[in-house]
Amino acid sequence: MTAPLTPPPHQPPHNNGHSDPWQAPDPMTGHLPPAPAAPHGHEEDGPGLRAELREAAVVTIGVAVLGLALGALWMWLAPRVPLVSDASAVYLKDTEGEQAIGIDGTFALLGLAFGAVTGAAVFLWRRRGGVPLVVGLALGSLLGGVLAWRFGIWLGPTQNVAEHAKEVGKGVVFDAPLELNAKGALLAWPLAALVVHLGLTGLFGPRDPDPYFATPYGPGHDGKAAPTAP
Repeated sequence: MTAPLTPPPHQPPHNNGHSDPWQAPDPMTGHLPPAPAAPHGHEEDGPGLRAELREAAVVTIGVAVLGLALGALWMWLAPRVPLVSDASAVYLKDTEGEQAIGIDGTFALLGLAFGAVTGAAVFLWRRRGGVPLVVGLALGSLLGGVLAWRFGIWLGPTQNVAEHAKEVGKGVVFDAPLELNAKGALLAWPLAALVVHLGLTGLFGPRDPDPYFATPYGPGHDGKAAPTAP
């Protein structure tokens, strides 16, 4: 009679659904038994590419629609450029005024504020982030800035300066149409949104597990240190 095969005395216990590196082969076949199947529910991480693209589309549309609010605030808060007519031509009432610069600056500051808010809001909504989500945030912010620009101009004074001057009469001061001379201000919103979102993701986003601790030889596998050579 032969003694039954037994594992070495230093064999660690089975746990966590991982195969045992010290497990003895089957005496009949000479092969190691198959590793136990992973627990159900851990086969894939995250919602999948289709769900991420759907979330990115929602972010793009939702952020872009906020451009209407930015355009309304820009029209309300931006300084006005005063004009005056002498019945033959239209002139700037204050030739040394800096209202035009103030209009561009107001749009840029509002864009930075909207970018910070939307970047933080998207992070709080989906902390795991992802490339599609970031692309959707950037694209929605850019579209929102363009929408705010055109909507603010539409809400502001009429673009037909000559007709407006005839309506108000000679020597009467009226407001010039709202214009955005520094088109670079359109990038304030997407830049601020990306900086805030990526910063929050880097500081507070989920962390991937250390691959060393996920292997059977890592100290975190079964509470024991990895075997070392004598």
